[in-house]
Amino acid sequence: MPVAGLGTRFLPATKAIPKEMLPIVDKPLIQYAVEECLASGIDHIIFVTGRGKGAIEDHFDLAPELDSLLVQRGKTDQAKMARELHGGAHFSFTRQREALGLGHAVLCAANIVGDEPFAVLLPDVIMDGAPQAATRSLVDVYEATGAGAIDVEEVPREKVHMYGIVDAKPVKNARFGDRLLQVKDLVEKPTAEKAPSNFAVSGRYVLPPETFEHLLKTKPGAGGEIQLTDALRQLAHADKMMAYVYEGKTYDAGDKLGFLQANVELGLKNPNLGKAFREYLRGLKL
Repeated sequence: MPVAGLGTRFLPATKAIPKEMLPIVDKPLIQYAVEECLASGIDHIIFVTGRGKGAIEDHFDLAPELDSLLVQRGKTDQAKMARELHGGAHFSFTRQREALGLGHAVLCAANIVGDEPFAVLLPDVIMDGAPQAATRSLVDVYEATGAGAIDVEEVPREKVHMYGIVDAKPVKNARFGDRLLQVKDLVEKPTAEKAPSNFAVSGRYVLPPETFEHLLKTKPGAGGEIQLTDALRQLAHADKMMAYVYEGKTYDAGDKLGFLQANVELGLKNPNLGKAFREYLRGLKL
């Protein structure tokens, strides 16, 4: 999980608090991604961090003083919840010393990952509502095909210029139905006229270890950044990249409007708050 960004779109809130620790309803943003990993069978999570991100490590660590205080006050359920935030996962932390792009952030984890397939989750994207966790579907595709896999979703033609778009064709597969695509290429933010499709990359990847080799050979682009898309294109050109059309709802919580939408819609789904929150919204006079 790349979490080294400065979160400048959320200033001044992120001046002293990592963007990933901003709350969506009652949990920090980063926790949704960790829970998705656990639901996908992934229990070793690597955070690629930067300066000022210590709160993320603290959040998933034990807090003996808090635990003791909650127990003393009879709040045993809250104590248990705080104690088990990690969900049994093992965490590793490595530092991205310079902001040199998503590809560089992924490359920073190479020594920890080793010669294994790995997932990349952009934690400011919340993927909710599918029959199973978004990353789990990609793990299934990888295990079935041996190729890298990315989640995509359909976007309106007039918005393709905002996304990475795949050039892909349907693959007949009884297990995945019409949701599996063979990726031939990826185009970053094309115009509507030049877009090869309206399937946009949505922030979840399961990739083979050879991805690191492609990243090492990738030349820095604008701003000296190494882009993950360049490595994905190399996999696609070698017929080693699949796309899975995501079935659920995606929230871009790295954007202020998307952040607000995630809070409202997930708040309405919350079993403890949803009913009262819905009544409150109905009573608003705007």
